[in-house]
Order: sequence, then C-alpha cells, then structure tokens
Amino acid sequence: MTKVNPPIIIVNYKAYQQGIGENALRLTEVIEDIAASYESITFAIAVQPTDIFRVSQIVERTLVFAQHIDPVRPGAHTGSILPEAVRLSGAVGTLINHSERPLPLDVIEDTVKRAKEVGLITTICADTPEKSEQVTRFKPLFVAYEPPELIGTGISVSKAKPEVLREAVIRVNNAGNGEVIPLCGAGISTKEDVVKALELGTKGILVASAVVKAKDPGIVLQSFADGIMEVTKGL
Repeated sequence: MTKVNPPIIIVNYKAYQQGIGENALRLTEVIEDIAASYESITFAIAVQPTDIFRVSQIVERTLVFAQHIDPVRPGAHTGSILPEAVRLSGAVGTLINHSERPLPLDVIEDTVKRAKEVGLITTICADTPEKSEQVTRFKPLFVAYEPPELIGTGISVSKAKPEVLREAVIRVNNAGNGEVIPLCGAGISTKEDVVKALELGTKGILVASAVVKAKDPGIVLQSFADGIMEVTKGL
C-alpha cells in the first residue's frame, strides 16, 4: 500500500463535466503543478473509473483514487467496480460511502476489507460525528466528516458547525487510537475555511466543486495549500 503522510488535500472530480475525459487530464496537470510546489502536502484526486488509467499515466506526485468500489471478488459481477481492476488501472486509493453513494455499515466494513486486500488507501466519508466514530472502527486510513446539507453550498462545516466538526475529530481520534486520520469536507471554499478546519484538529480536506468548477482551479487549490501551510509551518 502506498505510504501517505498528512496533511492531505483530496480533490473529488465527481461526475462534473470539468472533471471527465480530456478535462480530467487538464485538471490533473494543474493539480500536479501545484503539488510540485508543496512537497509537505499530499495531493490526491478521486476520478471517474473510466479516467483512472489515463490520469494515472500523467501523475508523479498526485495520488489517484477511485470514487467508489464494490466489495466483490473477481467473477460474475456485471456493472460492479472491482477493487482489483481499480488497482490495476493505476489507482492507489478509494473513497467509500460518499453521501452521493451511501452504503450500509456492513457494506462499508466489507469494502474496507476488500480495499486493503488489494492495497488501496481507504477514505470513508461520514455525515455525523456518531457515524464518524462507527466507521473509524473499520480501520480506514482517513475518515472525512461531511454534513450532506453543506456539500456544494460554499458554506464550510468548519465555519457553520465548528463544534460538531471538533466532536467528529475527537471521536475519530479516540476510536482510532490516533491511527485513523480525520479530514474535513463539505463546503470548503476559501483559505480561511481550510485554516479553521485544521485548527479544529483535522489533518486535511476533501473538496470538489470549489476546485473542479472554478474558473481558475489552480488559484483556488493554491489558496487551500497556503491555508494548510499557515497552520502547519513550524510543526
């Protein structure tokens, strides 16, 4: 499994027109350029399964994640996203249980197990502090707290619900004995959002539309990276 050190910025391309096909390649090149300037930050992208191979061919510093995998084994599973296929296509990690692709707890657990079997980094999304604690017990590498009502709104959880984000961080740290890394998602749109998220104890961010749909994704991503550096410098 690829070794990952926080802080981390994960950019979820979702199914945005700006993040598929040739657009995915162009956006990935922008992120690669930014990543080269911030060696102490890990950058990752979560792309459509059809784009995993093509983007994996052009990255050096940026980690490629799937947006979802199914906990199946090789065989008769038409339409399923096979963990082995994702890994062989060039991905090194996957998102699990995004609010736009929610899963029951037992399926989340099975998905984490299958991901680990093939060497994929696991990032579980959770919509409440309680769910954050529950999924931490499955031992992913990351748990991203994302209240679904704030996703894509431009209103960050770090500003709108700082006390709830802090609770999620504490629950993840306690349940994971410090081995599971808490992240902040949902509505991150400014450098100040990032600074606040890290001050509340997270070790990185999961973002999407703020970068992918931006007129200048590089400027936005650079501001997020600057926010992380502002908090972590000297640590």
